[in-house]
Amino acid sequence: MADPGNTLNQPRQPEYGRAPAFGDLAPLVDRAALWVALRQDAFEHRLEQFGDWRWDMNVQAARLTFTSTADPSRRIETKGDLIASIAPGPRSLLWAWALPHVPSTAPAHLLRAHGETTGPRILAQAEVPFPELGGEDPGDFAKRAAQDVGVAACELLGRAPFFAPSPGGGTRAVIVLDTPVEPLTVQDAVVALPRLLASGVLRDPRTAVWGLARHAGWQLAWDGPDFTAASVTDGSVSARFSFDRWGRITQFGLQTS
Repeated sequence: MADPGNTLNQPRQPEYGRAPAFGDLAPLVDRAALWVALRQDAFEHRLEQFGDWRWDMNVQAARLTFTSTADPSRRIETKGDLIASIAPGPRSLLWAWALPHVPSTAPAHLLRAHGETTGPRILAQAEVPFPELGGEDPGDFAKRAAQDVGVAACELLGRAPFFAPSPGGGTRAVIVLDTPVEPLTVQDAVVALPRLLASGVLRDPRTAVWGLARHAGWQLAWDGPDFTAASVTDGSVSARFSFDRWGRITQFGLQTS
């Protein structure tokens, strides 16, 4: 299943979708954007069943608990690996692998190793300063950056969803979860796609469709050498996507057998 982002030597309109907070993470974010968005939807749906809820984390044990405030017996306990902390005060991102209390076996160290061997180098830089914000509020940037860091981490770890709470002061933590969610289906993706396209989270929709199929374990077949269309199946339902030369989705829908 060829990666269109690595195969096509075509420009992409910079105004399509929102630019990532840290540009070096863009290839990772583009590949996992759709898959992670659907995993986030599924997890948030579970939390909605709680009504109001609170969260607690044991960083050293890498355990995270979500508890209904109305009925504390209703809870989700899951593995939760701290990936990074993004703070508007010092205006920097601090990777969890640089923290002394994060064990060397923690998944955050896998990101560092990937940065050292494959890139981007930002993954191997303990503390990363914010870029020039151009008037953007540092707290708003931290919130936006946490989403991109979460998606990039999910791409590399092959796990989603993630959680990006604010412990206080505008700081954002990025925590990748390992919690059961309903298996993804092609129909889920087709139903959610109009909303996700309108939200601007898919900067490169063609690459995002490819990444979704790869992570979900679906079969994807490109039509023609120029990647202008693709058919995807999860074994039960199939869909077809058409793309323009910029990788934008021009048509999509379920296929009948």
